Amino acid sequence: MNPSVVRQVLHGQNITIARLELKKGAVVPEHHHVNEQIANVLEGVIVFHIEGQEITVGPGESMVVPPNVPHKVTVVEDAVVYDVFSPIREDWLRGDDAYLR
Repeated sequence: MNPSVVRQVLHGQNITIARLELKKGAVVPEHHHVNEQIANVLEGVIVFHIEGQEITVGPGESMVVPPNVPHKVTVVEDAVVYDVFSPIREDWLRGDDAYLR
């Protein structure tokens, strides 16, 4: 994706699973999508900025992002995150993921 974000993706019929490696200092700019998202942090620390709140998520913790809610992420420590999306990320299949590049 870019020097700070590495992504591997698997699309099923109803869900998309993504493994992300995020470098300290990386920012996933504010965006929104029609998908419900569950982020599971395996390593490191990230901060979700959502609905006027900052929610810190660390190893072994998860975060639910409802559909159509604008959010962004800042990376506090190098992180490995698994994201699960439902329904599948049609925008990623089309290549509409410029906000990550």
